[in-house]
Amino acid sequence: MAKKFKPIKERLGIVEEFKKFILRGNVVDLAVGVIIGGAFNKIVTSLVNDVIMPMLSLIIGQESLNARFIALDGVHYESAEAAGSAPLLKYGSFLATILDFLLMGVVIFMLVKILNMLSTKIKEKSTHPTTEAAPTEKECPYCISKINIKATICPFCASNLEISTG
Repeated sequence: MAKKFKPIKERLGIVEEFKKFILRGNVVDLAVGVIIGGAFNKIVTSLVNDVIMPMLSLIIGQESLNARFIALDGVHYESAEAAGSAPLLKYGSFLATILDFLLMGVVIFMLVKILNMLSTKIKEKSTHPTTEAAPTEKECPYCISKINIKATICPFCASNLEISTG
């Protein structure tokens, strides 16, 4: 039995449907968020590994906190590389990862807090009623022309406005 292929029109319908899906705003926003999040993760990881961990190493007097480990076979090794395939509990690397996570959480918390403050300020500005400017024009009661509010004589019909209003 020969396989029947779907007509081209049906196959193009799926392509069009995919285009609609992929170009929806929330899908694009999610993709941008994931990409920026990945880059942000690299920045925070670099901050932890290249700035904070060396300072921590100076404070605790060790070469590198990341290099700290316990050999589970009971033998003392100078480095993880020297241990070869021996089972190691790399607690230094684990502590660095926890620090990385905590810093990421703090930075994201601060960003959300700042965005919420900005959002609140924008909402407050939009909900406050704007004061309307005082009118600068009035209508002449005789010729119905727009004239300056301080005018006492209409420039269009020469009517004396002080007499008519007072």
